[in-house]
Amino acid sequence: MLSRRALVVHLPAATLVASYAGRVFAADKTVTVGINLPLTGADAHDAELIKDGAMLAFDDANANGGVAGYKINIMVLDDGTATAGQYDPAQAATNARKMVSDKSVVAAIGPQMSGSGKAMAPILSQGNLAIVTPSSTNPDITDPKFAAQFKPAGKAIYFRTVTTDAFQGPNMANYFAETLKVQSVYVLDDSGAYGVGIANTFQAQAEKRGIKVLGRDQLNPKETDYSTVLTKIKSLNPQAVYYGGVAQAGVKFVKQSYDILPNLIRAGGDGCYGAEILKGAGFPAAEGLYATIAAPNILENPDAKPFVERFAKKYSQQPENYSITAYDAALVIIDAIKHVAESGKEVNRDNIRDAIAGSKTKTLQGEVSFDENGDITSRTVSVFQIHHDDKFPPDDVLHQYKYMGVAPASA
Repeated sequence: MLSRRALVVHLPAATLVASYAGRVFAADKTVTVGINLPLTGADAHDAELIKDGAMLAFDDANANGGVAGYKINIMVLDDGTATAGQYDPAQAATNARKMVSDKSVVAAIGPQMSGSGKAMAPILSQGNLAIVTPSSTNPDITDPKFAAQFKPAGKAIYFRTVTTDAFQGPNMANYFAETLKVQSVYVLDDSGAYGVGIANTFQAQAEKRGIKVLGRDQLNPKETDYSTVLTKIKSLNPQAVYYGGVAQAGVKFVKQSYDILPNLIRAGGDGCYGAEILKGAGFPAAEGLYATIAAPNILENPDAKPFVERFAKKYSQQPENYSITAYDAALVIIDAIKHVAESGKEVNRDNIRDAIAGSKTKTLQGEVSFDENGDITSRTVSVFQIHHDDKFPPDDVLHQYKYMGVAPASA
């Protein structure tokens, strides 16, 4: 029998708005927090793990009587579509408008993907609705150079509990140079905002570090056969190949590169970290793949052990690190609601935005605070490599991705 959680993932986007509205709250005072993730398509499993991380924090808060007298309703919105086969920026924009139009929504969590973030940010800015992303890493969205595009109303509304690809891409290039001693690489991306951005920053730093970039190509996420470009890469004999992108193209890249490029170092960003890659590519194809995340490896922190155990018990699966950054994002919003309510101010999106901007919230990754652009002030990039352990389920991120350490800072 399907669980309620599994059913939510398969509901159409319009229905998801009310997926948690049926709860009966004892308190008269309620606020709504939106959650926008691609619960349909290639990244649905990882999106579910992110949603569950956030929900654990909100459920805890409500079970303890709410936050300063307020119960928190959750509006879950799906920005994945069957047509796109993954996240869909057009759907993300629709979801942003839906949240902005509902005055009970005081903050939001998401999106998972930067392409959705670029579509949502201008709309959220006009509505002064703060969103905290646990995984969207394209730096443009919070870069002051693009403020007119992504925050036209002026104030920062896009906050992150992860760092950006301005650090993730370059730091992996440093890991290539300093730890793996790579001298030549071929670069691929999936044409999405995240994939192009992280591949660009990786490539620029690789060249700066003296790694010879032998070429660059894009993989069409909707194509099924990448053998032509992979065979071309093989003929150039690079030492490594770097993929910037998410799971829709990433799963096929991992599968097919194992057959055509069996001896190459293969690596990518956080689009290569997650249950979808493990489940979709499988073993032995995924074995040895390197991936970064734009955060510390919180799963290895003893302080996170109670979270991991509670998550596994409640959802019958292991979390990933972005489950924790989603939990932390929820803690930031909960803390903002608490501060505004206890100050005597009206608990509305304007005051919540201001409270988030000034956040100094204690979370599982330490104190979370943001700079004037909304970026987290801690800028850690962690490196993993997939090593199959048949004692655990093959899509278990916690036990199949082995932590290799923190990537050297960009220089």
